[in-house]
Amino acid sequence: MMEQFFSSQNNWAGLLLRVTIAVVLFPHGAQKLLGWFGGFGFDGTMQYFTQTVKLPYIIGLLVILIEFFAPIALVLGVGSKILAAVIAILFVGIMLTSHLNFGFFMNWMGNQAGEGLEYFLLAIGASLALMLNGSGKFAIDNMIVAALK
Repeated sequence: MMEQFFSSQNNWAGLLLRVTIAVVLFPHGAQKLLGWFGGFGFDGTMQYFTQTVKLPYIIGLLVILIEFFAPIALVLGVGSKILAAVIAILFVGIMLTSHLNFGFFMNWMGNQAGEGLEYFLLAIGASLALMLNGSGKFAIDNMIVAALK
């Protein structure tokens, strides 16, 4: 049973998917947790989540922790299938709570109040593809599967 969670096709697609998701997601997590890249840091982000978005504290905390630590684990290839599912769920939640009313398109021209859904749909699609494919090459998941056999 555990082998199924860590099993992977030993291909370049999984590696490309997990590194791409990690590179895109990590800066957002670093903004929220550490205040890097112009972010508000943990306290400012939690204040925004709980007071403006009206998220329960535990959900806000989980969002920050997932966005920061999941990309690190993805780069290492640890628990990639599970994390990909968690990230897909995270992005569905972000879409529903903060971006649904802004339409489909990102705010490329600066002519709308917020960002649309296209970025989130791409992230969900990439996460689902990673979940189906597994970690790919150079992943700790592959070592875990070998040890379980």
